[in-house]
Amino acid sequence: MRGCNSNDRAAKRRPGEREDSPMIKLANPAPLGLAGFALTTWMLSMVNAGWYGGAAVPMVLALAFTFGGAAQFCAGLLELPRGNTFGFVAFCGYGAFWWSFALFVLFFAAHVPPAFVGWYLFMWGFFTFYMWIGSLAHARAVSFIFLALWITFLLLALGAWGMGICTKIGGYAGLVTAIIAFYVSAGEIINEAHGRVILPLGARAPALAGR
Repeated sequence: MRGCNSNDRAAKRRPGEREDSPMIKLANPAPLGLAGFALTTWMLSMVNAGWYGGAAVPMVLALAFTFGGAAQFCAGLLELPRGNTFGFVAFCGYGAFWWSFALFVLFFAAHVPPAFVGWYLFMWGFFTFYMWIGSLAHARAVSFIFLALWITFLLLALGAWGMGICTKIGGYAGLVTAIIAFYVSAGEIINEAHGRVILPLGARAPALAGR
């Protein structure tokens, strides 16, 4: 038969969808959010690892406002119509982190005690810890991002609390975090474009894409 009756059409419609509305495939915002996170994390981590000095920080701030902040936050908002709570919270959360970091460095850093900065980093680590727990239901590569990031925040907090060597180690942990995030972003793009797995992500369930 060419068509279906009205009851069949009603059964196939999603809640809130009009009878004559076309099916629209939503783009996957995860590669954008992951790339923004990875690139900005890489640049800051080079400074924390001691590869570059304070003169390099303005470039990090520019990325923090744009790619790491705005682009990543927008990726989180685009997860809303996909019904992906995890991706929404992750991308919007860390996009807001980069905005807060850039604002702090530009306007407030000179007047904040280092110990309080340590608490700022530690609490971001706490947020990352339970996001890591949530990520265990997703692709293994995604879980590795959050595990490495949690370790990074913990090390940077210890560095702010007076254990200077931990800042440098945290810088290297941040570089590892960025590499994993870049890998997942590339995997999402390349695998979807080719319609097959080229870069395995260790999928247990849909990753940040919510697929």
